[in-house]
Amino acid sequence: MATNSRDRDRERLEQEIQTEEYQELLNNLQLRSPFLRRFGTWGEVIAFMRTGSSCDQRKDEVLRPIFEFHGEDGDPRWRTLLMTIFWPALRSIHGKKRHWDTDADELWHNVVWTFLKVICRVNVERRPDRLVQKVYCETVHHLYDEYQRIWTRAKREPAVDPAEIDALGGSVEGLDFEGMDLRKAHERDVARLRKHMEAGRITEADFLLLVGTRLYRQSIAEYARSVGVNTEAAKKRRQRAEAAILNCENDLR
Repeated sequence: MATNSRDRDRERLEQEIQTEEYQELLNNLQLRSPFLRRFGTWGEVIAFMRTGSSCDQRKDEVLRPIFEFHGEDGDPRWRTLLMTIFWPALRSIHGKKRHWDTDADELWHNVVWTFLKVICRVNVERRPDRLVQKVYCETVHHLYDEYQRIWTRAKREPAVDPAEIDALGGSVEGLDFEGMDLRKAHERDVARLRKHMEAGRITEADFLLLVGTRLYRQSIAEYARSVGVNTEAAKKRRQRAEAAILNCENDLR
């Protein structure tokens, strides 16, 4: 069922990028990139990117202007296009790292979330080539870092009553795990999420969902059962909340 759902998501993305508004993005890219003028549609671009070697230098000619435009305007449609381009790579990561998480759906959501954070940090002025390899390797690397924190918390962090959440993070700003005690890191992360809630970017239900599943590592299925909602609905709510946070924090960079 989960595989079918991901296949439907892929089909939805591939249909979305064929609309007129995405065609306009391609037309704009072609003004900057002569290489892209050989493609009439995004479907042709995707077909090119999914064939041949990932080391093909011509693939940088596709990705570089996309990352340049994304860095300039932060338009979420660029992220949709990049997600579509890298979809086979994300499925590959999910398959190869399935031993990291017994919940295949949770692993998939973590792969996607990590990928989105990676592509928002790409700077083609500093790294103009081998962009396929960069995105793939950094997604694996940062996904491992995330699971390393999960495994560490599972060993060191006691179970936390949800009622304690409101007591956390009153005045702490930012998020930095380096050199910090796990409790301090949790407080900072809760404070960050709380600010987004207070700014109206996410709801209180979103806040509690993110704290429960991202910070205290309760599975999405367990959380959904505990609050009496459908698991798929909880997954979609978390995706929307995280997208809202990512869009805001990308705008503030």
